[in-house]
Order: sequence, then C-alpha cells, then structure tokens
Amino acid sequence: MNLGFYIILAAQFLSALADNALLFAAIALLMELNSPGWHTPVLQQGFIVSYIVLAPFVGAFADSLPKGRVMFISNIVKLLGCIAMLIGLNPLLAYGLVGLGAAAYSPAKYGILTEYLPPEKLVWANSWMEGLTVGAIVLGALIGGMLISPSITTPLLHTLDIPLIDSIPELAILIIVFIYIAAAIFNLYIPHVAIDHKPLSRNPVFLLSEFWHNFKLLWKDPLGQVSLAVTTLFWGAGATLRLLVLGWAAVALNYDIGAAAKLTAWVAVGIALGSALAAKFVQLENSVKVLPVGIAMGVAVLIMIPVTNSTLAILLLITIGAMGGYFVVPMNALLQHRGHLLMGAGSSIAVQNFNENLSIFAMLGLYAVMQKLDFSIYIIILVFGLLLSGIMTALYKRHGHDQDSGKI
Repeated sequence: MNLGFYIILAAQFLSALADNALLFAAIALLMELNSPGWHTPVLQQGFIVSYIVLAPFVGAFADSLPKGRVMFISNIVKLLGCIAMLIGLNPLLAYGLVGLGAAAYSPAKYGILTEYLPPEKLVWANSWMEGLTVGAIVLGALIGGMLISPSITTPLLHTLDIPLIDSIPELAILIIVFIYIAAAIFNLYIPHVAIDHKPLSRNPVFLLSEFWHNFKLLWKDPLGQVSLAVTTLFWGAGATLRLLVLGWAAVALNYDIGAAAKLTAWVAVGIALGSALAAKFVQLENSVKVLPVGIAMGVAVLIMIPVTNSTLAILLLITIGAMGGYFVVPMNALLQHRGHLLMGAGSSIAVQNFNENLSIFAMLGLYAVMQKLDFSIYIIILVFGLLLSGIMTALYKRHGHDQDSGKI
C-alpha cells in the first residue's frame, strides 16, 4: 500500500478518536448538569439521528465530490459541534451537530476504499480500517476516561487556568477540539480519487426516490440482504453494549464513570483482534460462513450477569469484542462490494448507515425506556443478549447457504 492509503487511515483514526473521547466527556457534562440517567442513551440517539434523516442525501454528497474533500468538510462540522458544546449549548443538541458531521463523513471514509483499491484488497483494507477505528475507540475510551477523572484532570485544570474553562468536562472537550483540528489537517492530504457513480441529480425529490430505489435494490440482492442485516444488527448491538458496560461496571464492579469508560476499551481491543483474524482467515467469497460467531456473541453477553471479578470482566469483554470483529469485518466488506457493483460506493454506504443507525436508534430507545422504568441492569443484559443471539440464529437459518449458490 502507498502513502495515500495510510493518510486515509490516519485521518479516520484521529476523527474516530475525537468522536469516542467526546462521548465520555459529554456524558460527564450531563452528570455535572444533574441530568437524569436516561439522557445518556438519548445523547447517543441525538448523535445518530442525522444518519437516519440525511441518509438519502449524504450518499449523493459523498459521490458528488472527491471523498477527501467530503471528509474535510464533515470534520469541520464535527469541530463546530464540539465548540458549541464547549460554549454552553445543551450537550444533547451539540452532540447532535457532531453527529451531523459524522453522518456525512461515513460514506466517504468507506467509499474511498472501494474507489482506491481493487476488490481482492477490500477485506484486508477493511480489517485495517476497522482495526484502527477500534484502536481509536480504545484510545478514545482511555483518553475520555482519563480526562473526566478528577484525580488526573483537576491539577491540570488549576495549573492551566484557561479563561471560560471552569470544569473537568469542559477541559476535556477543549482538548478534543485539537484532535478534530489534527484530523482535518490530514483530510487535506488525502489523495484525489476520480469521482465514480456521480449522482444524476441534486434535486431532493430525485435523491429521495433514488435512495428508496437503492434501499430496495440492496435488500433484494441475496448477498446484500444478509450482509446488510448482519451489520445492521451488529452496530445497533455495539452502541447499546457500550452503555450496558458503563451501567454494569458501576453495579457489578463498583467502578466510577472514569474507570467504567476505560473498561469499554477492552471490547474494542477484542474487536481489533477479531478483525485481524478475519483478515487472515476469511475470504470475501466465504464471508457468510461466519454467522454462527454472531450467535455465540449473544450467548457470551449473557455470561456478563454473574461476573463480579475485574479480571474475568476484562477477559469476557475481549472475547465478546473478538467475536464481533470476526463476523462483522467480512460482512462489511461483502456489503461494500455488492453495493459498489449495484449502485456506487457512497450511495450503498448511505443505505447501510440508514439501516444500521435505525437499529442503533431503536436499541438505544429500548435501553432508555428500560432505564426510565428502573429495570435492573442484569434484566437489561438478559434482554439484550437473548435478542442478539435470537436474531443472529434466525439470519443464519435463512441465509446460511446463500453464498454457496450466489456470485460475488
């Protein structure tokens, strides 16, 4: 791989690092404002609602310009959302603005891979992209946890004495601003790639119609259907799992928010390991055969219930993450390849994002309702694990042999 590919990875790493660190800083800011506990899942819902509402348009936007430029513009929007939170806008609204930038960023960051690389490199490239993204999640959780830990940040807050920065969450957000700036600088050096599948029109009505056509096309394609269903379920489960770990760590391990934030990093470590194994052992033409690993992941989540030892907790979270990484990377690569053949990279990923974030929104909504009703964290884990394992089992029964008779 040449330098351009690594610049793409660096830009994605920094942007994802800032996104994930900002989540924990925003949660800490909500706690400082004495917001009710159910505001935490709503915070994430605000972030992903742009993915749902703007899905018909961001794919066309990503396909209408060089994707490096799209990534730069999107990062600037994220930066503005971060600054808005810093200057006093309600965290739910400000984090929603960051989500607006992220919604526009996603089709470009994945779409550029299909335009920049040949099909036989896609699983390998996706394992790099997912591995570094997961690395950013790990580091983001660690940095976020450190920045909101009073023992670490309070001395720094008093030493720096920055005007208008009066609390630990505000200092954390200020530091994250500079990470977004670094990501935007890397975006400027992403290689120019010729525009592929340029949109036929920018008319909103046409784009809605085109999105609906692409939505049906991808769901009707047998290989597109299974890969879309699996990635949709995985990302909905993954977003909810992060909040589950925060709640579970507080009850089962007596962790504060800073320590619990760091614990979520172990799931990401596992995803990185699973992604690496998928890159080594799974070929694009065999990607559907990893579905049973998803069933096992749901069962592994249930094992969280009796665990009260921190070492066992870490090992379990790494295992859960590794299962997720192993089955989602091949599915993601298959979905990108089918989408690129059927409609263009940006448009197909916009359909993917719409479905995935609708799943995230629904699962976070379910989590928020159960939390508002004061359900025990163990009941929530039970529901979550059974739901994940049950849906994956149904998908395997329906699609387990699709790839044997289909053409990649």
